[in-house]
Amino acid sequence: MVSAEVRDATLAERAARARDAALAALSSLQRADGHWCAELEGDSILQSEYLLMKWILEQESAPMADGRDGREVLPRIVAHLKSQQRDDGSWGQYPGSGPDLSATVKAYFVLKLYGDRSDALHMRRARDVVHRLGGAERCNSFSNFYLACLGQVPWSALPSIPPEIVHLPRWCSFHLGKVSAWSRAMILPLAIVSARRPTRRIPSHLGIDELFVCERERRRLTVRKAGSPFWRGVFLAIDRLLKWHDRVGGTPWREASIAASFEWIMARASQERPARTSGLGAIFPPMVYLQIVMRALGIERSDERVREAERDLDAFFIEAADKIRLQPCFSPVWDTGIALYALNDCGIDHADARARRAAEWLMAKECSFRGDWAQHCAADAPTGGWFFEYENAWYPDCDDTAMVAMALMRTGGAKAEAAARRGVAWILAMQNDDGGWAAFDRTRDRPILECVPFADHNAMQDPSCPDISGRVLESLAWHGLRVGHAAVDRAIDYIRSRQEPEGCFFGRWGVNYIYGTWQSVIGPIRCGVSRDAPWIARAGAWMRSIQKEDGSFGETADSYLDPSLKGQGPSTASQTAWAAMVLQEVYGPSDPGLSRAIDWLVRAQLSLAQARDPSANPDGDPAGSWRELEFTGTGFPQVFYLRYHLYRLYFPLMALGRFARA
Repeated sequence: MVSAEVRDATLAERAARARDAALAALSSLQRADGHWCAELEGDSILQSEYLLMKWILEQESAPMADGRDGREVLPRIVAHLKSQQRDDGSWGQYPGSGPDLSATVKAYFVLKLYGDRSDALHMRRARDVVHRLGGAERCNSFSNFYLACLGQVPWSALPSIPPEIVHLPRWCSFHLGKVSAWSRAMILPLAIVSARRPTRRIPSHLGIDELFVCERERRRLTVRKAGSPFWRGVFLAIDRLLKWHDRVGGTPWREASIAASFEWIMARASQERPARTSGLGAIFPPMVYLQIVMRALGIERSDERVREAERDLDAFFIEAADKIRLQPCFSPVWDTGIALYALNDCGIDHADARARRAAEWLMAKECSFRGDWAQHCAADAPTGGWFFEYENAWYPDCDDTAMVAMALMRTGGAKAEAAARRGVAWILAMQNDDGGWAAFDRTRDRPILECVPFADHNAMQDPSCPDISGRVLESLAWHGLRVGHAAVDRAIDYIRSRQEPEGCFFGRWGVNYIYGTWQSVIGPIRCGVSRDAPWIARAGAWMRSIQKEDGSFGETADSYLDPSLKGQGPSTASQTAWAAMVLQEVYGPSDPGLSRAIDWLVRAQLSLAQARDPSANPDGDPAGSWRELEFTGTGFPQVFYLRYHLYRLYFPLMALGRFARA
């Protein structure tokens, strides 16, 4: 019989070899200037909404921004969209999800616009799904904007978003600064579209009348969100009043409000430093809406503002021989910060060229611009955060800043450490009154905002969340802040208050309770909370309780819909790594559950032969990485999810690095 000591030594050796292979794989993906940026994958709506936009703009046959023939390029996007259809005829939010009504309606519409016959088998199947889910009249409001612009639903079926909201005073509950950063970047463009109502009349045989079940419901606004019936009724009454105003021409200051809204938008789509942004909000939805807005305002396609907006959006293309898919945005700062932190966990610092180049690239992305966040902070609040994308100066965020600041501090070097300290100073200025941190703003929870009719993306606001708050604490710990510091103590109290009865934590930005628990536990422990504290013990016990017999962990995004699925789902490398890091932090490196999780990661790692086999490695990852087809990133819970193509590499490397060093 092999002794436990020999088994542990053997596992330690295997884990070290796996770490080295993963490190080599990650290093091979580093770009020449020092950064990492892998594909960020979303669902089918990226393809369908882009193509619907082209039809709204009457560009379905026009040349692309780069001069290529659109009649050759756009069908390749259609081909990818068609490949995303499931066997039952639907399109969904992630592999294994249920059918998504709005995604299916938009995809069906696109395929019909591009020549697919409605009586074709795949179209009949899609239509059956739509009918089973209640008909196209039940699409969400953001989908209805596309349908209205192409004449498939009347504008009366959409929520009114008056451009006059740009003038609301700061004390008002619906001031733009009180909604989430991503929502405000979408609301004002949609307000202009709602006011101008640009509608292209397409031939009737290209329409989707057959997808609607009830003509009355097709023509009126309904609110199907959960929440207070009282506030739903109030907002519907307000919407009726706004629609009456629209019929009589709007308020006397309607044109001035449209002009002010467009000025607000273009400031946040700036191409000039220090306010440079790679497209409005640097994310797909507002970048699409911006092109429709400029068309509605009569701005010609030859205008440099339009040309720049097209180039920024088309940069999201990922091209294969016969297909093109789109990303929702780029993730270079996020990918580089996490990759550098994984290198740190392998003992690598500024003495290594890989870490030094990554740190230099990150330091060049430090944000000194006072964007929207500044309106919620003191006038003398410091700058020094980081954003998620290549350029997004208006919207640095706490999650990226915490990640980058601790990676730079661990990497070392005078300049990196100084930048890290500036990042931490900015984070401290962004702490909310409840002790937690949100993503983009210093704010508070305002549930009433989730009741407005156009809030069906489930993220109208950006309140504190335990996962970001835990990551911030981990960053603060690397900067010497511990229990007893006022900001740390308030954050720990906030996180504890958000613990679920089972002991886990909700994951706002990753799937889901595994991610949330990983983020929520490690930071407090690093700041000095005892591993024996009852709430920490409950979190560790929950993590142990969901480990599979083979040592792995996995959780489906279905857990956002059904909490009974907490910690349940297909095994993934990223989620197993998150869980392993919790087990090591709570129970130490000799924990049997940790050993089993590490052993699973070692066994699941792609060998050279597997890396060369497309069936084992459909994404073409280098040897030393892992196969992971599941979506383990979260955009908007219950609405939009993400597959970060480096999650399956740098998080397992992080876990292996910590285990090997311990």
